[in-house]
Amino acid sequence: MEDMDHFFGYGSLVNLSTHAYPGARVATVTGWGRAWRHTMGHDIAFLTAVRRPNAAIDGIVADVPGRDWAALDARETGYLREALPEGPAIYHIPEGHHPAPEQPRPILLSYLDVVVQGYLQQFGEAGVSRFFETTEGWDAPIQDDRAAPLYPRAQVLSRDETALVDTWLGRLGAS
Repeated sequence: MEDMDHFFGYGSLVNLSTHAYPGARVATVTGWGRAWRHTMGHDIAFLTAVRRPNAAIDGIVADVPGRDWAALDARETGYLREALPEGPAIYHIPEGHHPAPEQPRPILLSYLDVVVQGYLQQFGEAGVSRFFETTEGWDAPIQDDRAAPLYPRAQVLSRDETALVDTWLGRLGAS
């Protein structure tokens, strides 16, 4: 892992307002999908990459200046960092890496808002559609924390961005 100097972000890292990593550019990684992961050690669901041989996910690749991974590792605590064949590192939580809870953890709406805003900015509405369609686990409960965001990197969404998130959750039957 010592030779890696960039990472692939597929969730909140796609929203460039949540970090200052330079050289961000759009990318697609094959052999991976996305899912909401639930663990005993956390009260909320986390978005993670999952190995899917015939899948592909959009995201961003950005640089890690001086290969100083400490800040990004701290941000992605609980995830494993792994080198992709394409070169960048990807953070993910493999199935069974953490004990699973008896009940699914909620997806924070403030977290989802950040992710969708990033996909809208980087990939447009088609990218938002691909995000929702290529992510598993929408049967988890949604916790509406927009009025008092619990997600530490919450962003303010426009009325249209909020409506886009809510429309997709409605299409998926998420509640």
